[in-house]
Amino acid sequence: MDRPNYITPSGYNTLSAEYRTLLGDERPKLVEVISWAAGNGDRSENGDYIYGRKRLREIDRRLGWLAKRMKAAVVIDPAAQPDRTRVWFGATVTIADEDDVERVLTLVGDDETDAAAGRIGWNAPLARALRGAALGDLRRVTLPAGEKEYEVIAIAYPAT
Repeated sequence: MDRPNYITPSGYNTLSAEYRTLLGDERPKLVEVISWAAGNGDRSENGDYIYGRKRLREIDRRLGWLAKRMKAAVVIDPAAQPDRTRVWFGATVTIADEDDVERVLTLVGDDETDAAAGRIGWNAPLARALRGAALGDLRRVTLPAGEKEYEVIAIAYPAT
């Protein structure tokens, strides 16, 4: 990876929990089903065997991806942010566009984004434009819908 995989402690815990569930629960059960299905004879028409092998490959791919992301993870606790006057990783920012439409966004790791909940990835264009901004700063960002200018209305971090 060419850049660090910044992530919040809760985001890391989510990745880790998924890894443990896949490795310790789903994969062993699936291996057991595949083993049982293989013992039933002709594998070419055995749905349990064919589906099981396919699902096992999916789980193994996901486990590899999760392991790589967790290895590259740099866990940053937003509550421990020393400079709370500017927008940095983990900040919850209220911004307003030229039409005074306000949005509340939280800058999180790229693996924990959820646009519907207002959680945008640290490397998203809007997040990159907001990095280092202070209250009242104007930031221009090029989005797929065109160029927009946003004003930083509020900056908040989780309590320590």
